[in-house]
Amino acid sequence: MNLTAQIARHFREVHFGGNWTSVNLQDSLAGITWQQATTKVDSLNTIAALVYHINYYVSAVLKVLEGGPLDAHDKYSFDLPLIQSDEDWEKLLNKTWTDARNFANLIEQLPESKLESDFSEKKYGSYYRNLHGIIEHSHYHLGQIVLIKKIILTGK
Repeated sequence: MNLTAQIARHFREVHFGGNWTSVNLQDSLAGITWQQATTKVDSLNTIAALVYHINYYVSAVLKVLEGGPLDAHDKYSFDLPLIQSDEDWEKLLNKTWTDARNFANLIEQLPESKLESDFSEKKYGSYYRNLHGIIEHSHYHLGQIVLIKKIILTGK
Protein backbone atom coordinates (compact mmCIF):
# COMPACT_ATOMS: atom_id res chain seq x y z
CA MET A 1 0.00 0.00 0.00
CA ASN A 2 1.33 3.43 -0.94
CA LEU A 3 0.52 5.68 1.98
CA THR A 4 0.72 8.98 0.10
CA ALA A 5 -1.67 7.64 -2.54
CA GLN A 6 -4.09 6.63 0.24
CA ILE A 7 -3.90 10.09 1.85
CA ALA A 8 -4.51 11.72 -1.54
CA ARG A 9 -7.49 9.45 -2.10
CA HIS A 10 -8.95 10.30 1.31
CA PHE A 11 -8.52 14.00 0.58
CA ARG A 12 -10.18 13.65 -2.85
CA GLU A 13 -13.07 11.73 -1.36
CA VAL A 14 -14.02 14.47 1.12
CA HIS A 15 -14.07 16.92 -1.78
CA PHE A 16 -15.48 14.83 -4.64
CA GLY A 17 -17.06 11.68 -3.20
CA GLY A 18 -16.43 8.02 -2.60
CA ASN A 19 -15.73 8.10 1.14
CA TRP A 20 -17.57 5.77 3.46
CA THR A 21 -19.64 8.62 4.91
CA SER A 22 -21.16 9.18 1.45
CA VAL A 23 -20.96 12.94 2.02
CA ASN A 24 -18.63 15.28 0.15
CA LEU A 25 -18.23 18.96 -0.54
CA GLN A 26 -18.99 18.93 -4.25
CA ASP A 27 -22.28 17.07 -3.93
CA SER A 28 -23.28 19.00 -0.81
CA LEU A 29 -22.72 22.33 -2.56
CA ALA A 30 -24.35 21.35 -5.85
CA GLY A 31 -27.39 23.50 -6.51
CA ILE A 32 -26.65 25.96 -3.71
CA THR A 33 -27.23 29.49 -5.03
CA TRP A 34 -25.02 32.40 -4.11
CA GLN A 35 -27.91 33.80 -2.09
CA GLN A 36 -28.21 30.58 -0.09
CA ALA A 37 -24.43 30.37 0.29
CA THR A 38 -24.37 33.84 1.84
CA THR A 39 -27.47 33.42 4.02
CA LYS A 40 -26.72 34.00 7.68
CA VAL A 41 -28.37 31.53 10.07
CA ASP A 42 -28.29 32.79 13.65
CA SER A 43 -24.67 33.18 14.73
CA LEU A 44 -23.36 30.43 12.43
CA ASN A 45 -20.91 31.03 9.61
CA THR A 46 -22.40 31.13 6.14
CA ILE A 47 -21.87 28.25 3.75
CA ALA A 48 -19.71 30.52 1.58
CA ALA A 49 -17.56 31.51 4.57
CA LEU A 50 -17.03 27.84 5.45
CA VAL A 51 -16.08 26.95 1.87
CA TYR A 52 -13.61 29.83 1.83
CA HIS A 53 -12.24 28.79 5.24
CA ILE A 54 -11.71 25.16 4.19
CA ASN A 55 -9.97 26.27 1.01
CA TYR A 56 -7.89 28.89 2.81
CA TYR A 57 -5.93 26.14 4.55
CA VAL A 58 -5.86 23.84 1.52
CA SER A 59 -4.37 26.72 -0.50
CA ALA A 60 -1.79 27.49 2.18
CA VAL A 61 -0.61 23.88 2.43
CA LEU A 62 -0.72 23.57 -1.37
CA LYS A 63 1.88 26.33 -1.58
CA VAL A 64 4.15 24.35 0.75
CA LEU A 65 3.67 21.22 -1.37
CA GLU A 66 4.69 23.33 -4.37
CA GLY A 67 7.90 24.28 -2.58
CA GLY A 68 6.89 27.64 -1.14
CA PRO A 69 6.70 28.88 2.43
CA LEU A 70 3.77 28.40 4.77
CA ASP A 71 1.92 31.71 4.85
CA ALA A 72 -1.37 31.25 6.67
CA HIS A 73 -2.82 33.07 9.62
CA ASP A 74 -5.97 32.01 11.44
CA LYS A 75 -7.12 35.63 11.68
CA TYR A 76 -7.48 35.77 7.87
CA SER A 77 -9.07 32.37 7.38
CA PHE A 78 -12.62 33.74 7.28
CA ASP A 79 -11.86 36.84 5.17
CA LEU A 80 -14.27 35.83 2.45
CA PRO A 81 -14.36 38.21 -0.51
CA LEU A 82 -17.79 39.71 -1.09
CA ILE A 83 -20.10 37.36 -2.97
CA GLN A 84 -22.88 39.20 -4.79
CA SER A 85 -23.50 37.09 -7.89
CA ASP A 86 -23.49 33.63 -9.40
CA GLU A 87 -20.12 34.50 -10.92
CA ASP A 88 -18.60 35.31 -7.51
CA TRP A 89 -19.92 32.06 -6.03
CA GLU A 90 -18.75 29.99 -9.01
CA LYS A 91 -15.32 31.60 -8.80
CA LEU A 92 -14.98 30.48 -5.17
CA LEU A 93 -16.19 26.97 -5.98
CA ASN A 94 -13.92 26.64 -9.02
CA LYS A 95 -10.89 27.72 -6.99
CA THR A 96 -11.84 25.22 -4.31
CA TRP A 97 -12.11 22.33 -6.81
CA THR A 98 -8.93 23.29 -8.68
CA ASP A 99 -6.90 23.65 -5.50
CA ALA A 100 -8.26 20.33 -4.21
CA ARG A 101 -7.26 18.49 -7.40
CA ASN A 102 -3.79 20.03 -7.39
CA PHE A 103 -3.39 19.31 -3.67
CA ALA A 104 -4.27 15.63 -4.08
CA ASN A 105 -1.98 15.28 -7.09
CA LEU A 106 0.96 16.72 -5.16
CA ILE A 107 0.30 14.47 -2.16
CA GLU A 108 0.50 11.46 -4.48
CA GLN A 109 3.89 12.64 -5.70
CA LEU A 110 5.37 12.88 -2.20
CA PRO A 111 7.75 10.11 -1.27
CA GLU A 112 6.43 8.26 1.78
CA SER A 113 9.60 9.17 3.68
CA LYS A 114 8.56 12.84 3.50
CA LEU A 115 5.52 12.10 5.69
CA GLU A 116 7.78 11.85 8.75
CA SER A 117 9.55 15.14 8.00
CA ASP A 118 8.78 18.41 9.71
CA PHE A 119 6.15 20.38 7.85
CA SER A 120 7.53 23.84 7.12
CA GLU A 121 8.78 24.22 10.70
CA LYS A 122 9.19 21.73 13.53
CA LYS A 123 6.46 23.46 15.58
CA TYR A 124 3.84 22.40 12.99
CA GLY A 125 4.62 18.70 13.28
CA SER A 126 5.05 16.28 10.41
CA TYR A 127 3.71 16.29 6.87
CA TYR A 128 1.59 13.29 7.88
CA ARG A 129 -0.03 15.23 10.74
CA ASN A 130 -0.72 18.27 8.58
CA LEU A 131 -2.15 16.36 5.62
CA HIS A 132 -4.50 14.43 7.87
CA GLY A 133 -5.30 17.63 9.72
CA ILE A 134 -6.48 19.21 6.47
CA ILE A 135 -8.72 16.19 5.81
CA GLU A 136 -10.14 16.25 9.35
CA HIS A 137 -10.69 20.01 9.13
CA SER A 138 -12.54 19.61 5.84
CA HIS A 139 -14.80 16.88 7.24
CA TYR A 140 -15.55 18.96 10.33
CA HIS A 141 -16.66 21.99 8.33
CA LEU A 142 -18.44 19.82 5.75
CA GLY A 143 -20.69 18.66 8.58
CA GLN A 144 -21.48 22.27 9.40
CA ILE A 145 -22.22 23.03 5.75
CA VAL A 146 -24.65 20.11 5.54
CA LEU A 147 -26.51 21.23 8.65
CA ILE A 148 -26.67 24.88 7.60
CA LYS A 149 -27.88 23.84 4.15
CA LYS A 150 -30.66 21.79 5.76
CA ILE A 151 -31.73 24.75 7.89
CA ILE A 152 -31.76 27.08 4.89
CA LEU A 153 -33.64 24.67 2.61
CA THR A 154 -36.18 23.42 5.15
CA GLY A 155 -36.35 26.23 7.66
CA LYS A 156 -35.67 23.71 10.46
